Amino acid sequence: MIKAYVLLTLEVDKADKIMNEIRKKVTNVIEAEEVTGPYDAIVKVEAENFKELAREIIPAIYKIDGVIDTTTAIVIE
Repeated sequence: MIKAYVLLTLEVDKADKIMNEIRKKVTNVIEAEEVTGPYDAIVKVEAENFKELAREIIPAIYKIDGVIDTTTAIVIE
């Protein structure tokens, strides 16, 4: 298993809607929170491997209306 933090830039005034969709539609979400700072939200996810993260989880987040950009930080142990 690998864990990653997905840092999101979102459209203005859509954060609540987007975060609710992420929690409902994206598999393997551990946490999803709106934050202050250079990003609008952070989503912690878990995947079996890098392939699942890159081909399934991240694209599922990106497809949600209102997600402008993502930056993924993979947890190293």
